[in-house]
Amino acid sequence: MTAFNDESGTGDALRRALGVNRRRFLSTCTAVGAGAIAAPVLGASPALAQDRGRGHDHDHGRGHVLVPPGKRGIILYTVRDATARDPLASDLPSGFREVFKQLARHGYRQVEFAGYGQHANAPGGANLGSVAGAKLLRSWLDDYGLRAQGNHGFIPPSWPLTSADVDTFKLNLEIANILGMDHMGTGGDPTGSSYPADWDVAADKWNALGKIARREGIKLYTHNHDSAYGFLLDGGPLDAQGRPTRSSGIRKLEYFLKATDPKLVWLEMDIFWAHVAQYKFHTYTAHDGSTREKVFDPAGLVARNNKRYPLFHAKDGVVSTTNGMGYDMVPFGTGVIDYTTFFSRVGERNYHNPMVEDDNSPSATDPAQSLREAKISYDNLAALRARRH
Repeated sequence: MTAFNDESGTGDALRRALGVNRRRFLSTCTAVGAGAIAAPVLGASPALAQDRGRGHDHDHGRGHVLVPPGKRGIILYTVRDATARDPLASDLPSGFREVFKQLARHGYRQVEFAGYGQHANAPGGANLGSVAGAKLLRSWLDDYGLRAQGNHGFIPPSWPLTSADVDTFKLNLEIANILGMDHMGTGGDPTGSSYPADWDVAADKWNALGKIARREGIKLYTHNHDSAYGFLLDGGPLDAQGRPTRSSGIRKLEYFLKATDPKLVWLEMDIFWAHVAQYKFHTYTAHDGSTREKVFDPAGLVARNNKRYPLFHAKDGVVSTTNGMGYDMVPFGTGVIDYTTFFSRVGERNYHNPMVEDDNSPSATDPAQSLREAKISYDNLAALRARRH
């Protein structure tokens, strides 16, 4: 592969879109040309980060803090082994109360739930997904200066909605309010389909759920994986089932954004999976059969729809040449995704709520790993500074 010619301006334009600094951009192009990775964007590797700024909460000539202290959060899925640990069998933090205490010591001020289950021997018992359980959780959050900011919880599977599903949904909204959440959501995509008709149905359903949530003072959000930022199939020849086979270049969640009411439905961008989508979905077959390139710009999408993205999953990755995704997940701040550029571009730092996540933090052989890596991730999140120009 030949490195991009910056003199033409093409290289500069592309690296700006991807959020890569010039030195790393050029070295990456050269390295990839020598070897291993199938090119996602005009032959380039996944977007690589420049070195992150380090420092304290004060400026010290290095730019303002990109994630204010009160906005530094973590989704509890990252430390799910600790909440599920038997406190009678370990001296390590176990169950929600002790995990909250440890996360607060690390510096976190927000948590996002991934359900309300913990080990049965922990205070409160196995399931705190009730009004009484929520009151107990809230007391512990308050004790340690933490705020609940979302949950990957119940979204009714039925459509049209059954009365039983509506009742369960409303119970979850009540729990969210007890916990003090502004937002409640899910860990899945609105639909796994590639067809507009299915996304229209999903939009109708989410608008209806968002209306219920709004009446309870909660913002309802959906969370993405990589496929939701793939291209919609919305034209061209039909297949044997009468479905379109080609694309106009519109991405699925971009379509969903326009099909849903901005006063009723919000999104949580998982920045890692958005970068995987950037790697995987960079060309499409147009209605006329031609192959066209369209690079996904996660920060650009957020910047154009800023108030629709109140939450982020802030997870990092290192380049992978073998897994088909372009990245392997690692603790925040130890990978190559350029969060300095991302947070600088999206702005609104007092609005967005970044939640650190690493699916791989729990370890079968190192029971202290997830909470230790949560501290590493916190320190790296806190160290992010806007660049001085």
